[in-house]
Amino acid sequence: MSILVCGSMAYDTIMVFHDRFKRHILPDQIHILNVSFLVPDMRREFGGCAGNIAYNLKLLGADPLIMATVGDDAEPYRQRLQRLGLRQDHVRHVPESFTAQAFITTDLDDNQITAFHPGAMNHSHLNRVQDTNGVKLGIVSPDGREGMLTHVAQFADADIPFVFDPGQGMPLFSGEELLHCLNQASYCTVNDYEARLLCERTGCSLDELAGKVEALIVTLGPEGSRIYAGGACIEIPCVQADEVVDPTGCGDAYRAGLLYGIAEGYDWTRTGRLASLMGSIKIASRGGQNHAPDRAEIGARYTKAFGEALW
Repeated sequence: MSILVCGSMAYDTIMVFHDRFKRHILPDQIHILNVSFLVPDMRREFGGCAGNIAYNLKLLGADPLIMATVGDDAEPYRQRLQRLGLRQDHVRHVPESFTAQAFITTDLDDNQITAFHPGAMNHSHLNRVQDTNGVKLGIVSPDGREGMLTHVAQFADADIPFVFDPGQGMPLFSGEELLHCLNQASYCTVNDYEARLLCERTGCSLDELAGKVEALIVTLGPEGSRIYAGGACIEIPCVQADEVVDPTGCGDAYRAGLLYGIAEGYDWTRTGRLASLMGSIKIASRGGQNHAPDRAEIGARYTKAFGEALW
């Protein structure tokens, strides 16, 4: 079964300021802010929701299709996809644009200042779900606003079940638009903050929202996650990580576990447990795509965490 992953591909440039922002930003002078931070440590990571989700699906043994847009600077990312064996049939080059990228500066208190340039992501609506073949499951993850709405409609028109994952793109949509997307989707996944925002924007309770899809998945960080399906709420425990290094991309790893479980026909308990495990594996490494367990290791970790075989 092919899983179509619609969303962003991006570069994340991460810098570390060896001091505290609060010592350099004066509250009474915020209206004339003009600061410069020396950042001796810098690294560039491959990221974006579609890139991260597809990466984790590949670790699980799936063969996902990425549907995303990239700019003139995408060659290093394309070479990486080729090395990983990830297909690029629906990764569209948008001339005279940059690939989406985030510039993140972190201080010693783990505060962050981020600048995000969407670049080619703004043209994601140029990609069409109907141009793919053999897709049986999909996800609409954070991307350009028009692209997300377009892909929701195209999945629905093609009668392909999909996960609606608004994520950090939620502020782009009105309550009416969010309800429309939920009514078209088979599944929806959000974190606990996004769940509250979704309720606020739509005027619906969590139970009412859960009634619009086959399953509503709400992640709760270290408290695990909840899956609302079939009128029940299934509690999924958090899997203890080897160490907590970097939460970047944990939600995308979790979503890959969800997609894999749905595609394989697992029940919701098993699907949620796999998703939880994938998030815990990712958090022990920096960036969204630097963890590299094979299927045997993933299976062994699942058995250790839950006392049953996965594969």
